[in-house]
Amino acid sequence: MDYLYDGTFEGMLTCIYYHYKEENTSGIYDASSYQQSILNDCKIIETDIEKARIVSDAINRKISKEAYINVYYCYLSNDEQKANIILEFLIFAFKYGRTTMNFYTHEKVLPINEISLKVSREVHGFLGILRFSDIDGVLFSKFSPDNDLLILLVDHFADRYKFERFIIYDEKRKKAVVYADNKWEIKENINIENLECSKNEKMIQSLWKQYFTDLAIKERTNLNLQFQFVPSRYRKNMAEFK
Repeated sequence: MDYLYDGTFEGMLTCIYYHYKEENTSGIYDASSYQQSILNDCKIIETDIEKARIVSDAINRKISKEAYINVYYCYLSNDEQKANIILEFLIFAFKYGRTTMNFYTHEKVLPINEISLKVSREVHGFLGILRFSDIDGVLFSKFSPDNDLLILLVDHFADRYKFERFIIYDEKRKKAVVYADNKWEIKENINIENLECSKNEKMIQSLWKQYFTDLAIKERTNLNLQFQFVPSRYRKNMAEFK
């Protein structure tokens, strides 16, 4: 029996709850992209916050906080099999408890560790290359990360720009985090296009591009190293590469 969830973290954890409390599932899949097979029956699992909390508490208490973080980071990844990777990991982890993370290269543990590391590296990269523009007094940034990073970035920028108002927009997933007055909220299913920068912002961007160009030493140009530090897929939203 395949379990189908609504794409949320709590929905996935609810499926794991039913796996243990009702019927073992053959797999957990996002209902929005599920392709039904004649080989497996499927069941839609309604998200239950309380049941999800029971599972999250069990992960932290019986396994470890590190395991919970890895599960959450894996959920935020773009891996199509992430829910099943998490399920297989938790089946193994609930058996071995607090020793689980010592089995780093085990076939049930290694995949979730590798995915978590990829997400962490992308977060670290965007902390350095995310660019904000002034849009009528609001700081605005647009990016297209491989993984769903908004919730992992917002606390850093909320602390850095605590007296500002800002929006970070994930154009790939059509979602944004909005921050103002020491509070932030994630907005889903929105489309932000054709925003006009202030005149002062345009001048600053022009000066920055000129500085970026003048600072370079033509004879020491190393394009391979540049692409290593800032891959091409991230450059379209950076003023100095436009």
